[in-house]
Amino acid sequence: QFPLGRRLPCDIYWHGVSFRDSDIFSGQVNKFPGMTEMVRKITLSRAVRTMQDLFPLEYNFYPRSWILPEEFPLFVDEVRMLKDSDPSWKPTFIVKPDGGCQGDGIYLVRDPSDIRLAGTVPTRPAVVQEYICKPLLVDKLKFDIRLYVLLKSLEPLEIYIAKDGLSRFCTEPYQEPTLKNLHQVFMHLTNYSLNIHSGNFIHSDDANTGSKRTFSSILCRLSSRGADVKKLWSDIISLVIKTIIALTPELKVYYQSDIPAGKPGPTCFQILGFDILLMKNLKPMLLEVNANPSMRIEHEQELSPGVFENVPSPVDEEVKVAVIRDTLRLVDPQKKKRKDVQQSIDCCKSKAAIRSDCLMCCRCQALERGPEEPQPAGPAALPSLCLKQVFPKYAKQFSYLRLLDRVAALFIRFLGVKGTTKLGPTGFRTFIRNCKLSNSNFSMASVDILYIDITRRWNSMGIDHKESGMCLQAFVEAFFCLAQKKYKSLPLHEQVASLVAFCEYQLAALDEKRLVCGRG
Repeated sequence: QFPLGRRLPCDIYWHGVSFRDSDIFSGQVNKFPGMTEMVRKITLSRAVRTMQDLFPLEYNFYPRSWILPEEFPLFVDEVRMLKDSDPSWKPTFIVKPDGGCQGDGIYLVRDPSDIRLAGTVPTRPAVVQEYICKPLLVDKLKFDIRLYVLLKSLEPLEIYIAKDGLSRFCTEPYQEPTLKNLHQVFMHLTNYSLNIHSGNFIHSDDANTGSKRTFSSILCRLSSRGADVKKLWSDIISLVIKTIIALTPELKVYYQSDIPAGKPGPTCFQILGFDILLMKNLKPMLLEVNANPSMRIEHEQELSPGVFENVPSPVDEEVKVAVIRDTLRLVDPQKKKRKDVQQSIDCCKSKAAIRSDCLMCCRCQALERGPEEPQPAGPAALPSLCLKQVFPKYAKQFSYLRLLDRVAALFIRFLGVKGTTKLGPTGFRTFIRNCKLSNSNFSMASVDILYIDITRRWNSMGIDHKESGMCLQAFVEAFFCLAQKKYKSLPLHEQVASLVAFCEYQLAALDEKRLVCGRG
């Protein structure tokens, strides 16, 4: 551990919280710039909602959501309209504070008027979602799944999913929400950090029992009941890939800001925690994504009143050690040059710089063996990888969804100043001019009005006031407006795809013209 940083270059830097080093010029860092901001509840909801606008059927794995406080009036109006159109609809909503974690501040309501207000709007930024009232139950208990996903590379996109995960159980038998049981958190909220304080929480050394189990044990149980486990896994893989596709455009903006093209810098990778809920019909629903999933492999046990001791958690160890070990194997910069596994173990031991705020939760297997035990050699020294590549393996099935990556590329091209994440008015005008989007019906004065209106609205939402200008989300909104003006009769995703192709063609022609002029 290096509390004050490390001057000598390393192969792997392991941070506990977020990417924040400006003095790393080589190697690999286990965090992406901007990831912590991107998976906050509000930002994630916005990213997924944009994809839902483009591809509603493909992104129906995320509950209907509203962002508070700015969408509170919209939330009230939409709920009223839905109730009027279907009087039998009796929804429950779950309110999640934007910056909350471990279940902090989450509560259920039956009506918008029940949301905790100060004056006329909620004081704390939050997301309110339609609560999933019919989850799959095991032993009459609600549970969720924590799956570990390795984002190994952003460009080219490379994604791995761990073959096993954790199932975290509530500690009171589930009943559908009523006014009487809305406040029973041990019945409705699956957060481990909440349920561990329940008197019914069961610590178990068996992966098939207790309040925390392996996901594979749940799959075995479902398979024995005749469930189509292969289809379930396929749906989960699809959910993960689509979610990351929704996040990549803005991650690329953050990445070029912290590590501009042409500047020496590290490459990045990151382990993410996907929290997924299975509905009664086995449809997976995304609850949230964690940028810093807990990698603890022990839990506190009360020996006597007020006296606690950390004891091993075999279920956590079984899943998490494999994830950390195989992540290091996949990002190992020297693996192509090594002739045996012993060198790989030495590399893990000697070349990984661990930052001071990191919880070192697993150790290389070689370090755990006693000195008298000989080191194994050959391919049998380590088990097969627990991480399965899903992208680019299934890239052909999902490439059509990567439309906003191309919009982000246009945005980044016109940022102008390296290291910035917002587009100024001059950059926006240059984009319009170079892509030949202005005409007699859409003058440059109209361009300026569009820029000012959209930028002002996004800035009023409290979106990153560190620098002025148009953020990527605002640019995407402006791009959608332009696409709808130019291609009025097409569905939105075709409008956007047509405008992207048109802009790319115009810019390619401009680049070719500049190249010819340069040669001349």
